[in-house]
Order: sequence, then C-alpha cells, then structure tokens
Amino acid sequence: MKKERQVFINGKFVPEHEAKVSIYDSALMFGDMVFEMTRSFNKEQFKLQDHLERLYASIKYVHIPIEMSMKEMEEHIYETIDRNDPLFEKDDEHRIMINVSRGLLSLYQDVVGVEAGPNITIADFPLRWTVASMGPLFESGINAVIPSQRAIPASLLEPKVKNRSRMHYLMANIEVSNYAGENNWALLLDPDGFIAEGTGDNFFMVKDGKIITPEPRNILRGVSRKYVMEELSPQLGLPCIEKNIELYDVMTADEAFFTGTPFCILPVTSINSMQIGSGKLGPITKRLLDTWGQNVGVDIIVQIKKFGLSKKPGAMNAPSPYSFKQKK
Repeated sequence: MKKERQVFINGKFVPEHEAKVSIYDSALMFGDMVFEMTRSFNKEQFKLQDHLERLYASIKYVHIPIEMSMKEMEEHIYETIDRNDPLFEKDDEHRIMINVSRGLLSLYQDVVGVEAGPNITIADFPLRWTVASMGPLFESGINAVIPSQRAIPASLLEPKVKNRSRMHYLMANIEVSNYAGENNWALLLDPDGFIAEGTGDNFFMVKDGKIITPEPRNILRGVSRKYVMEELSPQLGLPCIEKNIELYDVMTADEAFFTGTPFCILPVTSINSMQIGSGKLGPITKRLLDTWGQNVGVDIIVQIKKFGLSKKPGAMNAPSPYSFKQKK
C-alpha cells in the first residue's frame, strides 16, 4: 500500500486525504481563517520565525482563541516535516501550509457531533508542484495586467492579516485570464489608483538604480518583500524605498519584479503588454535573485526549471494563487 503524506490537525496526525474540517466551520461560512505558507531551501525552513510572527499577529487581530504557543507551533511544524520527509524526493523542498480557523459557529456547537474550538492544520506539500510551471518565466517574464478589481484597503478589510477571504483576488485573476497573450498576472491598484500588490505576491520596480515598492498600508506585507528590503538590498548596497507608485511610473521603470514565498523573485517584463525596460530579466533583479540563491545555497532558477521537468499533465489547468486559467 502506497504511503501517504501526514497532516497535523488539532494535535493528531492523519493521512492527507482524511484531513478535513466541518462544513459548519467558520472558515467555510465566512472565510474566517488565517494562514501562512513557508518553504525550505535544501530542506531547511526559510524565515520560519517571520512567518510565525505574522501568523500569530493575524490570530491576535481576528481574535481566534488558540492555546498553542508559537514555540509549540514551531515544534509541530518540524514534527510534520520529519514525518513526511521520507516520502519526498531527495531534491524536493518542504512547502508548509498552516491554517487556523475559529471552528464551528455557535449555532452548530453541541448539535452536529463535531468538537468545538479552533482548528489548526499543518500540511507539508512538495514545493515542486507549486512552482512547476514557473521556470520559463525567468526568460519570458510576467505581463502584469491591471484589472478593474481594486485591492481592498485597510479601512475596509485589513490586508496585513493573511486571511482566506480572498474573493477579490480570484475575481482579479478571472478578469485577467481573459486578457490576450500568455503569462498574464494580475496587479491590483488601491482605491486611490496607486499600485498595491499582486494576487499572492508583492511588487517592486527599479528606477535609476533604486529599488521601489508600494507603501505598505494597503497590502499584505510579505516575508519575501521584507527579505528584499531589509537584507538583500543592504547586502548589495542598493537603496530600497517605499512610496506611492503610479501606472506611469511602472511603464517608465528600468525593471520590475514580483516576490513570493514559493518562487522568491520573478521578473515583470511588461505591464498591460507595454514593455518595461529591456523586456527581459533586469540586471538588478538578477543580482537580487543570485544573491538570494547564494545566501541559501540553492540556484533558485535552476531548481525551479528542474521542477518543471517533472510537471504533471494538466497540473496547472485550475485556479492558482497567481492566475485563473479558463478551460480550453
């Protein structure tokens, strides 16, 4: 019998296909769930503490009453990795997904035969299937498309809380999926018309040797974004600033890129099909990506391209955090 990955759920480990929450869970009823996704390099977790600190800040903000401490959460993450590592290919990486929901709505407690209280799940999924289609993007780059869907500002729904209420991301991706051409990813504006974020990634541009990223008030403040700003940029002696960015600024930029946990950095080579800079992976973007790889001991581009060679047929024909693909 084929062994199956194990998922931690509320103190127990169960086979992946048995890891479930009730249809009456607040996560299903309201999108009332906070989460984090991490990745490893050479099987070592990257910036796990940063992810956990953001997770617990989100838990605090939305008032989910969990008893598990951050230290205990970290221990359960490593226990999950240890249980699943024998099932991973030698060259694969651990993509950890932590979900925390409030649990059953009060209406259903003591009525539906499901234990009340928060639900905590920790799943370990091979990173290769998340990034398998992304290898060619290091050459072609992404065409960022501005949809009509705007980012939700902090005054309406706090985007700095990493939560599952993401219908606006999905609607942006659906709209962008109808845009002509390939490699189209949504890039949302905030209600004031300034560049905000992608639907699962943060945006940067480069102009005159300066790295520029949107002000953080109306975006999810990514862990990868923080790493570029606070560690990679100083390491390379490159200024990195937060400011309001207009569409005009991006069109006249020298380079642009997205950051995200699974892929680290991907070049954005056009916006609304208008070429940015040379239309290729820019030199500063390449330096940032190479330095990141050197710091973690992994050639990130080579690794992601290699993962693409093992792509399962049809694996990316459904919605992802970054795009929505229509059936052909």
